[in-house]
Amino acid sequence: MKKTLLLIAAFIMSVSCIYAQQALGEGSNITSPEVHADNTVTLRLFAPNAQEVKVTGDWIPRVDWKPGMATLTKDAAGLWSHTTEALPSDLYSYSFFVDGVETKDPNNVYLNRDVATVSNIFITGNGQADLYKVQSVPHGSVTRRWYDSPGNNKVRRITVYTPPGYEKGSDEYPVLYLLHGMGGDEEAWMALGRTSQIIDNLIAQGKAKPMIIVMPNGNVSQEAAPGESSLGFYKPVFQLPQTMDGKMEETFPDVMKFIEDNYRVYTDRSGRAIAGLSMGGYHSLHISRYYPNTFDYIGLFSPAINPNPGVNSRAYEDIEGTLSGQIRNGYQLYWIGIGKTDFLYNDVQAYKAKLDKLEARYTYVETEGGHTWSNWRAYLSEFLPLLFK
Repeated sequence: MKKTLLLIAAFIMSVSCIYAQQALGEGSNITSPEVHADNTVTLRLFAPNAQEVKVTGDWIPRVDWKPGMATLTKDAAGLWSHTTEALPSDLYSYSFFVDGVETKDPNNVYLNRDVATVSNIFITGNGQADLYKVQSVPHGSVTRRWYDSPGNNKVRRITVYTPPGYEKGSDEYPVLYLLHGMGGDEEAWMALGRTSQIIDNLIAQGKAKPMIIVMPNGNVSQEAAPGESSLGFYKPVFQLPQTMDGKMEETFPDVMKFIEDNYRVYTDRSGRAIAGLSMGGYHSLHISRYYPNTFDYIGLFSPAINPNPGVNSRAYEDIEGTLSGQIRNGYQLYWIGIGKTDFLYNDVQAYKAKLDKLEARYTYVETEGGHTWSNWRAYLSEFLPLLFK
């Protein structure tokens, strides 16, 4: 009797294992996302017990400022799927919602963090986003360095791109200081902006000069990006202490000193550029004005413009007077890009009117869309070939 019970138990366990392996196989041998030749994309999720699966993504229009969603269809095996319309060439992020609970795509290991939100990503090619892909071209190097910032009484982390061949050569290079937006950090332009892929590909195509790109952390209260500092792993937040209070502008020479002491870069303004998105555009505007003989190339991507009321910093004193001085001193390029539905659109129009009144020379680019990485990657792709001519 005991032997019979053992045999029955063994049989039940073996059947359970077979079904478990079958379920595991059905759930793991899935391609998602599948980017088709016509730029339609199929997303799949194995969730046999789910009642409803939806997806939210960059390509789905928002509804009353809330993320738009598409519903997946379930087959007899419990596999949910959805195929998009043909998408423009770009990098897209997305997340699933299973019975109302947000989850990541278990079949897609590629994710980006934007402040405290983590999303899966994919790229559709045959256009603009071919610049965002790693192509078979010579590659530059990306390093994370720590620099002393006496103005902030901290040792801080910075990301630096050096062009192909830098390590083996002796040439000096121009330098672009590339600044992130609110909630970002020294990782943002690399991960979300695809900076190294864009510049590698543009250099290989002969469309951009080899250059060094410096991506500092614009949150002066931080040593480094979340999880990369002595504070350990903590939940990132959008707005940090000392955000846009003038301290970034006042202490920016600490960044430049480190770069010019440790890298082979030109140290005159013809070999320096500064650009940034949103808060980084704000910093680029005010740093270039505050140090008017320092940069020959300025890029403002969907920039914030006006200092917050009540902020007391010498960096924001006599803005119009110092801006006039910058204009009189001259520069090679003052580039502004903004989306038609960007919440900062009206502020940028008012700033343009001020520049017109001061008879400033600038390039203005207006695009579809709003305050998005889709626009900022495109702006960077357009801005880089204009530098250091």
